[in-house]
Amino acid sequence: MFATFTAPSFGPVHNRPSSGRTCRCGIHHDQDDDALGTPLNPDAYDYDAAVLWNAHAGALWRRFSIALRREVAKRAGLSQRRLREHARVSFAKVAEYQKRGAVHFHAVIRIDGSTGGDSPPPPWATAELLTDAIRTATAKVRVDGPAVDDRTHTFTFGRQLDVRTIRSADFNDGQELTERAVAAYIAKYATKGAETATGALDRPLKFAAELAQLDISDHAHRLVRTAWTLGARKSLEHLRLRAWAHMLGFRGHFSTKSRRYSTTLGALRNARAEWRRVEAAAATANGRETETTYVLAHWVFAGTGLSSAEAWLAASLEPAPGTEGEPTRA
Repeated sequence: MFATFTAPSFGPVHNRPSSGRTCRCGIHHDQDDDALGTPLNPDAYDYDAAVLWNAHAGALWRRFSIALRREVAKRAGLSQRRLREHARVSFAKVAEYQKRGAVHFHAVIRIDGSTGGDSPPPPWATAELLTDAIRTATAKVRVDGPAVDDRTHTFTFGRQLDVRTIRSADFNDGQELTERAVAAYIAKYATKGAETATGALDRPLKFAAELAQLDISDHAHRLVRTAWTLGARKSLEHLRLRAWAHMLGFRGHFSTKSRRYSTTLGALRNARAEWRRVEAAAATANGRETETTYVLAHWVFAGTGLSSAEAWLAASLEPAPGTEGEPTRA
C-alpha cells in the first residue's frame, strides 16, 4: 500500500481546493502562488503547535509503526509474538514539507512472509486488511507533548489520510503503477527540505539576528523565530529546537525503512567497497596504472562572501585608479 500521512490543522491557510472552488480568501490561487500555505490570519495561527508537531513527528511515526503491527495481528487472529511466525510488516517512508511548513510522510507499507521481503505473504494478508489496519492505527496513535505556558500539547496525525493499493489504476491517472514507479515517486521527496517548500533556510542558525538579514517569507520567518524562541526554554531543551530551527523543528531522518523492507545501507556500502577492491586487483594484475580519486568525506564551512555592508566598505577603501602608489594623507 502507498499511504500519505498529514499533519493536523494549525489554522486556516491559503489553498487550492480540489473541488475547484476559490480559496477562503475568495481568490483562485495559481499553483506557484507564494501565498499558498500561508495563514489567512497569521496572528491567529498556532505557530507553537506547528513547530512542536514537527519536533514530535518522528516519535508519532514510531508509535504508528508499533500500532500497525498490533492491528494487523488482531485482524489475523494472532498475538503480536505469533505474527512474526507468519508475516512481517515492512515499510519505507520519506518526509516532505507541505507549503505551510508542516512535515508529512509518504510510505510504502506491505506485508511479507515470515522471513521478510523474499517470501510471499500468507493468504489472509489482503490489501483490504492492510488498509483497514493502517487507518485504525493512524486514528489511534498519539504522543503527549510538553506543556507550554500552561497549555498541554498532544500530537496526532491529521484527518487527511490517503491509502491506495500500489497496483491500482486509479492511483496514477488511470495507469497501473508499479513498485519501481512508486520508488521513483518517493525518492524525489528525499531532497525536498524546508527551504524548497516554505522558502526557509538550508543551514542552521548561529544567532537569532541572522534572521533579519535573510530574504524569506513572513510565514517562514515566524516559524523559524518560534522554533528559536521555544528552544530557549529549559523544559524543551531535549528537542534541540534551536539547532533545528532552520528545519522548522523537525530533526528526524528524511528517509527511513524497516530492516526487512530491503537490503541494508551497510550491505550496499560493503558491496561498493568489494567492487572497488576487485577492480583495483584486476587493474594491477593487467599491469595498468589505476587512477586515484580523492573523495572528501568531511566538509568545513569556509564562508559566504561579503555582506552588502562589507562590500561597500571594501569598495570605499580601494584606492582610485592611478593613485595606488601615492602616500596616504591624513
